[in-house]
Amino acid sequence: SSGINAEYGEIPGGYYDAGDYVKFGFPMAAATTMAGWGGVDYESGFKKACEWDNFKSMIKWATDYFIAAHVAPNEFVGQIGNGDIDHSFWGRPEDMTMERPSYRINAQKPGSELAAETAAALAAASIIFKEDDPTYSALCLRHAKELYNFADQYRGVYSQSIPDAAKFYNSWSGYNDELAWGAIWLYRATGEGVYLNKAEQISNSLGNVEELSWDNKAAGVQILLGAVTEKQVYKDRANQFCTTIFNQKPKTQDGLVFIQQWGSLRHASNVAFACLYAKDKGLLTNDVASQAKRQINYILGDNSRNFSYLIGFGDNYPLRPHHGSSSCPSTGPCGWNEFNSAAANPHILKGALVGGPKSADDSSYVDSRQDYITNEVTTDYNAGFQSALAYLIADE
Repeated sequence: SSGINAEYGEIPGGYYDAGDYVKFGFPMAAATTMAGWGGVDYESGFKKACEWDNFKSMIKWATDYFIAAHVAPNEFVGQIGNGDIDHSFWGRPEDMTMERPSYRINAQKPGSELAAETAAALAAASIIFKEDDPTYSALCLRHAKELYNFADQYRGVYSQSIPDAAKFYNSWSGYNDELAWGAIWLYRATGEGVYLNKAEQISNSLGNVEELSWDNKAAGVQILLGAVTEKQVYKDRANQFCTTIFNQKPKTQDGLVFIQQWGSLRHASNVAFACLYAKDKGLLTNDVASQAKRQINYILGDNSRNFSYLIGFGDNYPLRPHHGSSSCPSTGPCGWNEFNSAAANPHILKGALVGGPKSADDSSYVDSRQDYITNEVTTDYNAGFQSALAYLIADE
């Protein structure tokens, strides 16, 4: 699978994962599900913000790509572009000339995380489009069911089948969390008990976790199971997760809960959304809602620096995100000189959330294009964040 196979042709659409130009299928699907969760449950928040149509377009741009990449029931193109080749280039996407290999999973080279997460994203989309576009909703659901069956029947670690992905988005937590996550989303989309039974069965083996991320959805599984079944066992797991995160994890001076140095604001946003949802569904005995909301306010500038980590929001925000195309001028050459420049990016990447502080110290954030830990932008950095915003706007 070193080159784009002619039988697939081009697979248009989808999203580059970050400041570079690889279409990594796994985080793209995870971001789509995480954003989709906000749309499924807090549509009113998007509508109050006059963003519902934009939200649906954003989801469909991803799901159209997933449908096109699903070239046979048990075959899925999981990545386009080679990470190392791509990362040796800095410039505009339209100026790329490097080789763009594609990588796939199939029955011989399975990828349960990738297939089940994509199934979850498509199942969430089928709910989102059910009223406005029932034909498209049904198409998403058909592909979701096929991809889930593929994930479940041919079990294997996706980043072993696509070794290039292992360098960038390795599956650290294995595929059981995605098998449960895909099942609970298919249950939400179909109401079919077989999916709920599978999610419940797998949920017992997921253990205690202290993050919710593109790699690990175990906490999301327990929280959604608590919401749909109202069983005490899942409420207890949801409560334990949210209490551990907000009462035991380290915090910066200004109250950011610090989970991991890579994308610390993404981690805080994801747990904020999940625990606000858990509170909304009556799952929590320990009310951490004010701390969860604090994470979003911190990101938007309620901190001692009066600094908004959301590009273009407020008066003081990142000027030099690690993002190729916005670092290039509108015309003329663009390359490593632009990467190394201390000047602000010529284009304002409005709405993108940067990585954030890389330790439990607010001052560890650096607005530098060269610092891809603190200042890169990615699709999954924004996903849980905007779901949390949708909840907070709906709740106003």
